[in-house]
Amino acid sequence: MAVSSRGHFSSRLGFILAAAGSAVGLGNIWGFPTQAASNGGALFLIIYLLMVFLLAYPMLVAELTVGRYGQSNPIRSLKSVWPNGKAGAIAVGVAGMVVVSLILSFYAIVAGWLVGSFAGSGLELVGASDAVSWLTGFSTPRNLILMVVFMLMTMYVVQSGVTDGIEKWSSRLMPILFVLFVLLIGYIFTQPGAMEGLKMYLVPDFDHFSAEVVVSAMGQAFFSLSLGVCAMMVYGSYLNKEANLPKTAAQVACVDTGVAFIAGLLILPAMFVAKHNGVEIFSDSGELLSSDTLVFQVLPAMFHSMGTIGELISVLFFAVMLIAALTSSISMLEVPVAVAIEELNQSRKLAVSWIGAIIMVISGIIVFNFGDLFGLVIKLTTVYAQPIIGLFITLIAGWVWHRNQVLKELKQGYPEIEQGLFWKIWPTYVRVVCPILMVMVFFFS
Repeated sequence: MAVSSRGHFSSRLGFILAAAGSAVGLGNIWGFPTQAASNGGALFLIIYLLMVFLLAYPMLVAELTVGRYGQSNPIRSLKSVWPNGKAGAIAVGVAGMVVVSLILSFYAIVAGWLVGSFAGSGLELVGASDAVSWLTGFSTPRNLILMVVFMLMTMYVVQSGVTDGIEKWSSRLMPILFVLFVLLIGYIFTQPGAMEGLKMYLVPDFDHFSAEVVVSAMGQAFFSLSLGVCAMMVYGSYLNKEANLPKTAAQVACVDTGVAFIAGLLILPAMFVAKHNGVEIFSDSGELLSSDTLVFQVLPAMFHSMGTIGELISVLFFAVMLIAALTSSISMLEVPVAVAIEELNQSRKLAVSWIGAIIMVISGIIVFNFGDLFGLVIKLTTVYAQPIIGLFITLIAGWVWHRNQVLKELKQGYPEIEQGLFWKIWPTYVRVVCPILMVMVFFFS
């Protein structure tokens, strides 16, 4: 069933860094810390870690297994495990491809702002105030140009292929991400107010416990691992058969969760440093006031108040954000590109060119109708479509795909799996528990 001409990850470490890079995005570095700050800090962290284990990890194994079995794009991979339901498999695969492309269309706009903030922080050091104002101000031309710049960066990586593009750049960018995190955290911890944020993040207050916090943590765990948009299925299709899928999925989940945890170590103390410097962060009732503007207004204002060293820290901070955005965007673009290469028999370069161009056009339409479309596209894709597709993939893996075929696929990289605890729990768990949790995410988030 394997297609010999397809690219493959050259090493397990390369795959782990690429898959973790796909998962590590703005949801980890922006979304998770602000969710934690809004939902009790350490309490949210504990529940989130539980939900990664209880919901995200079992579903990640399912997506990777379907992808590696099919050794193809999501449409063909789903058809291979559901041969009697080709129309349904095609519908789920196409839906995943369309939704991930729409997610990339608004993600590229936000990532473009990061490009502007990164460049602006650098120019601030040399006093180019007019250029900084344009790069960091909100305007249609600026939003459009920076979105195109970010999309061209993404297209450059993806058109180089699996090994020379995705794996190569993920293997470079992810270690840089960790190094920059360490530098930033080391500095922020020396600032007044940081320990107050660290205490909120690491010392649980169970008075904040509620069903809403549990569902928020569940949704964050699901979205954090890029589930429900077929990105992990595509990456799984580039995995060698010798890979131990449960172990590899656990390593990806651990790296992704580790980045989210480290991001919390940076962002929450930084918020309290900003508060110490006079920036209003929480309302009188304790609610986070600035989750939407935290990255682009609150933290830059704090960096600016620190003088030259603060501007340097700002450059490092936006480098972290930009790397996280890029490692996610390349996995999003790879989904429709993989479909075009294999279903339309196109070259990778051609597929990347026209698909990237279409996504830029959609992004441009959103930019020109920002007030009406930006929030709407986010809501339709991430609140509605992504959980529904994730649910269908789970149902296909758990109920449609024959259990003996699943076992045979998993045994290729883990021959003794049948005797282990994982196989005694996972098949039933992914059939029954994961769909129930996904329905909760959809209806209550």
